[in-house]
Amino acid sequence: MPAESKKQQMVAGMAEAIKEGKMKPKPGTPSAEMAKSMKPADLQEFASTPRKGLPMKVKKTPTGTIQKKAF
Repeated sequence: MPAESKKQQMVAGMAEAIKEGKMKPKPGTPSAEMAKSMKPADLQEFASTPRKGLPMKVKKTPTGTIQKKAF
């Protein structure tokens, strides 16, 4: 399951670095939460997603559908 946005891909990269001990986690940040809750293989899959063509941010609508924003 690849990342759906550039921000998600970047956060996954930071979470992977935290998991490997290359970065210190800052409590309460999305990257620290991802590092705690995801398997290393899943983080690698998210972090290795090519950024080209991805929107910067993905916004969820009140109905639960995903709306992609390109910035």
